[in-house]
Parts: sequence; structure tokens; C-alpha cells
Amino acid sequence: MPTVKNLDSGSRISLIAFVARTADRNPRGMAGAALLGRALARQLGLPLQVIGQPQAPLHQSWQHELDAARSDLHALAQACEQVHAQHQIPLIAMGRCASALATLPVLARHRPDALLVWFDAHGDANTPATSATGYLGGMVLTAAAGLWDSGLGSGLPLANIVLAGARDLDPAEHGLIERGLLRSVPPGAAMLVQLKAAIGNRPLYVHIDCDVLEPGIVPTEYRVPGGLTLEELNACCKVLAQNEIVGLELAEFEAVWPETGKAAVPDGLIAALAPLLDAR
Repeated sequence: MPTVKNLDSGSRISLIAFVARTADRNPRGMAGAALLGRALARQLGLPLQVIGQPQAPLHQSWQHELDAARSDLHALAQACEQVHAQHQIPLIAMGRCASALATLPVLARHRPDALLVWFDAHGDANTPATSATGYLGGMVLTAAAGLWDSGLGSGLPLANIVLAGARDLDPAEHGLIERGLLRSVPPGAAMLVQLKAAIGNRPLYVHIDCDVLEPGIVPTEYRVPGGLTLEELNACCKVLAQNEIVGLELAEFEAVWPETGKAAVPDGLIAALAPLLDAR
């Protein structure tokens, strides 16, 4: 059973489930965050702080979605402020990666020395001006870097971000990578070697969007072929666990399989994350 990982003896993880709506297009992610949070609480023996209440999806513009989520995102940011101020490590289950609009500026203030390792099938590095879809979840990293103003803060340079597993990138995101402004470690045979080179010895904050996995492993809204297996994710986590871990957030785990309505089971995902959760 996983326990709290590679921290000083007086430190511990603070477990949060953020179940509020943040640009959700179906309710399964909000329910998935609650399910995953409860499973982590059971397996790690930790108390669970639940923030927000699920609400019906809006299907509106990114600005409308952001404004509707703002009060809940401020609550999440405040909780993260408290966790970091107490020198604890946030472990956050969130429905959608857009919720990281609240967490990443807090990370930048408290741990400016840390790298963000962003596991995702997508780049999430568009802006309102470059996005073809206007989807809020595709603009998270650029907001954290201050390329546009979300109203939730910034301070995380693109140079402090490593994309991991991305394989569905938009033209503007390709441009950031080609100009050397954003590092990307794609899936493939060389991924572990490239990941180790990218992170060096830096402290790490790890975000895992479940669509980084091969479709069909866990239910997600987006399904992009060519993703990681759980074994490959576990191998990546072993590489990351050699460094100091200052936070971990999990997004886009849906509570049920939409085709069948069968309940999702998070045990395999949690087992793959064990290197980041186990004590050294």
C-alpha cells in the first residue's frame, strides 16, 4: 500500500479533492475527482479536504466558464496557500486540468525553484488569441506563465515547465517548442532518458492529466492514441521520484465509462503513481 513519499520526517501530504466545475462539458470529471480523492484517502490513510460542489456544465465561452468558476478557484488557491505555508505537500484530485489555473500561481510563489512536469496528451499552452476552440483547459500553462491574464495570478515561467507525453499539439504550441520556449518530452522509446535530462536535479511539481494514457485504460473525455501504458507511467514516476516532489495533482479521471455507465476503478492508476507516493 502506498504511503507518504520522500519527505522529511516531520512533513506530510495534504490531500484535496476539488470537485467544483471548471469548464466541464460533462459531469463525469467532477464525480471522478471525488472518487479518486476517496480512493487516495483510503489507500494512504489521509484525511480528505473536499472543495466545491459539482454543478451542471455550462457549455459557454472560456471567459464565461472562467468567471463562473472563479470563486471556487479562489477557494482552491487559498487551500494551496495554506498547504505550502505549512510546508506540506499538496496532493490534489481535480476534475479538469483547467483547475490548475488556481494551483500553479501558488506553486510559483512558494516554490520558484521547482519545475512543473505536465503529463498530458495536449500542450495546454494556447492563449485566448491563439486557441482555435476557445477551450479554457487548453490555456492553463500560458496563464500561469503570464502570457494572458486569468485574474488568478501567474509567475511560472515557461522555462520552468516540461511537457511530458504530449502528442496532440496545436500550431501555437508547436511554435513555443520549436523556439525553445517550452520543453517537450514526447512518448516513445527515449522518453525516460529525455525526461531525466529535462528535470535534472530540480524539485518537481507533477501534474498528470489522465488522457496522457493510452485510451481505454481509464475513462477520460479526450482520447488520443499513442499514450502511455500504466507500466510506462510507473517508469516515469520512478525517474521523477529521484528528485524532491513538492506537489502532485491528478486531473481528467472520469467516474464512469460513458459508453457503458460502468464505474471507473482508480486502483491501477494509483498503483502506477506509487513511486511518487511511497516513502523512501
